[in-house]
Amino acid sequence: MSWEKELSELRAREALAEQMGGEEKVARQHARGKMDARARLAALVDDGSFREIGKIAGSGRYNDEGKLEGLTPAPFLFGKARIEGRPVVASADDFTIRGGAGDASIYRKMSQCEKMAHDLRLPLIRMIDGTGGGGSVKMLEQIGATYVPMVPDWSDVVSNLDTVPVVALALGPTAGLGAARIVASHYSVMVKGLSQLFAAGPAVVEALGEASDKESLGGSEIHTRNGVVDDEVASEAEAFAAARRFLSYLPGHVGALAERTACSDPVDRREEALLNLVPREDKQVYSMRRALDMVFDRGSIFEMGRLWGRAAITAFARLDGWPVAVLASDPSFLGGSWEAKTAEKVERFVNLADRFRLPIVHLVDNPGFMIGRAAEEAGTIRYGVDAMNAIYRAQVPLASVIIRRAYGIAGSAMSNGDRYQYRFAWPSGDWGSLPIAGGLEVAYKSELEAAEDSAAHLAAIRERLSRVTSPFRSAERYSVEDIIDPRDTRPLLCEFAESAWRVLEGR
Repeated sequence: MSWEKELSELRAREALAEQMGGEEKVARQHARGKMDARARLAALVDDGSFREIGKIAGSGRYNDEGKLEGLTPAPFLFGKARIEGRPVVASADDFTIRGGAGDASIYRKMSQCEKMAHDLRLPLIRMIDGTGGGGSVKMLEQIGATYVPMVPDWSDVVSNLDTVPVVALALGPTAGLGAARIVASHYSVMVKGLSQLFAAGPAVVEALGEASDKESLGGSEIHTRNGVVDDEVASEAEAFAAARRFLSYLPGHVGALAERTACSDPVDRREEALLNLVPREDKQVYSMRRALDMVFDRGSIFEMGRLWGRAAITAFARLDGWPVAVLASDPSFLGGSWEAKTAEKVERFVNLADRFRLPIVHLVDNPGFMIGRAAEEAGTIRYGVDAMNAIYRAQVPLASVIIRRAYGIAGSAMSNGDRYQYRFAWPSGDWGSLPIAGGLEVAYKSELEAAEDSAAHLAAIRERLSRVTSPFRSAERYSVEDIIDPRDTRPLLCEFAESAWRVLEGR
């Protein structure tokens, strides 16, 4: 006895599912410059590796004889796939079906997708377009009643944040639950001009008397600069590439170790340009990103969150093939001072590195927390202390290199001072509880008032203190461990990376 009849029905149902919202709605999706859900999945993962789960789930339409006449697929696709040969769970909202709104089967599919990533310890990629499983007003009429709000199985989303790498790509207008699913990730991306994110869209906001459109209310220019979303890219293809690159630095799950890659960049490479990178004039800036390019394996820098919290650079990189998390000051923004958003960014990044067991390299040029009325109103000190607490809680090995300034509480957040200090300083190092230049008039007020020539006396005080503040005086007292030739930074950090990974592998 054969089951060909049933297999024919299965193939017919699969063919209906592949039509998504129908030819007209798929064409409309493409006309907006957007790929459809199935094309997105194919473009994200390794060729031919996607195995869909729950493909024929949806709402069937039957005639009086009970024969299937049509199928509206669930507006959510997921399955197992591979990215660069590594297994992942990949999902995509289908905007061609009622704008991606939820229906009776989507919650079960979405929940199973999250559970699969958690239980099988596989990285998860969400491609979100629309309400992302949220409800719709029309759905309430179909149900025949309203309901007290809840998100079914949201605990699965929370659990995944503690278990596996989670990437969220916003690939269209996203509101409500869709927006929440983007934020509940370790790495998120918006496509400029294509993606928007909001708690409620313009039509709802307009009822409050606030006129707006999707872009002005929740475009990438807003959310990649306020810290809601990590990065902004120019196309869907760039979003897929960013997701793949992010995952390449992380292990498959918490408790596993990230992979070392082959490296042709010499460990003993010494860049002459490092010797002249930091200007002698303390108010002049320089490019910290240029330093990163010269120190880490060539082409290995992957920065995240570049457009927000800009006084700190957060990136992944490699040292002799070993993956590391990189935290670095950016003196070209606020002189490198940590304001509230920068401190928030640092805390989040350090927690991410610690969760996935990546050693941290911190390149320091931090003149302290941002000061002034605006900084106080923003609660800078609270966010700053939270960032310092994250560094002190982190259990992964950390190496710091003091490039120039390290002042106050923010400067002391370069590393956990209660642990062994794997720390180096360049001869350009300048540190203390506060910048001397800004405190001389206060500290020597009475002496300056009594001097016949206060300006000359102030200059003499500066000259005396310049000798005291020499980094070599600190090295005499072992307040700093090693002052190094800047050209030796790469070889020494490669040594750190090897030692750090030996410790992590031993654990």
